[in-house]
Amino acid sequence: MIKVVIFGSGNLAQHLILALQKASDVELVQAFARNEKDLLKVLDSDKITSNYNHIKNADLYIIAVSDNAIQEVSNLLPFSNKLVAHTSGSVAIEMLNDKNRKAVFYPLQTFSKNKEINFSEIPICLEAENTTDLQILKQVAKTISDVVYEINSKQRKSLHVAAVFVNNFVNHLYQIGNDICSDNNVPFDILKPLITETANKILMLSPTNAQTGPAKRRDTTTINAHLTFLSDENQKNIYKILTKSIIDNDQKL
Repeated sequence: MIKVVIFGSGNLAQHLILALQKASDVELVQAFARNEKDLLKVLDSDKITSNYNHIKNADLYIIAVSDNAIQEVSNLLPFSNKLVAHTSGSVAIEMLNDKNRKAVFYPLQTFSKNKEINFSEIPICLEAENTTDLQILKQVAKTISDVVYEINSKQRKSLHVAAVFVNNFVNHLYQIGNDICSDNNVPFDILKPLITETANKILMLSPTNAQTGPAKRRDTTTINAHLTFLSDENQKNIYKILTKSIIDNDQKL
């Protein structure tokens, strides 16, 4: 039985706590949070601490805090030669304190506290300094996910940048679409079947083959009409940049 301690109380930490409590061959012995009340919905109070001196012995310590806090938490750990992993997509493994064995346990997904998620479908990207520690990470990861990858720091950074494009930027485009609908008294719900079909299509086709729209067709009449319609300069600039990017991409093929 691999013993695990989680640090953090945010979205990812809470989902990890829930997933690990259901896992076989893994025991979540404790979770650390600056405010213990933040974890009472997901974990019994006797397994929560806010005192570094009360941290229990474990085989793996997972730091699931904000990127800016990873190094601070790592430095404050009151033990040495233990396996410590952070969960960030963009923070280098070297940011962890040298007194412990360093690793990365990075679930590639967007997390919201009030949105249930099937952890078995989430890719978990792992990195460790030696094969023994990597095996421990794999054992833990495979108890909660069916999709586990060994990814180095450079690959992980590229994945994180790509994830910002396909997740955060796409969601912001939803926001722009919602604003345009709202400004013109059109229900945003009308677009949801299109959003769903676009997301489903990418599961079957490459992004290149799935691309449609006026830029793909070089339909300058429609493009110019859209630009004339848009009064918000930020929206207009985004439209121009994405249109140019689609056309430029086609010209490379």
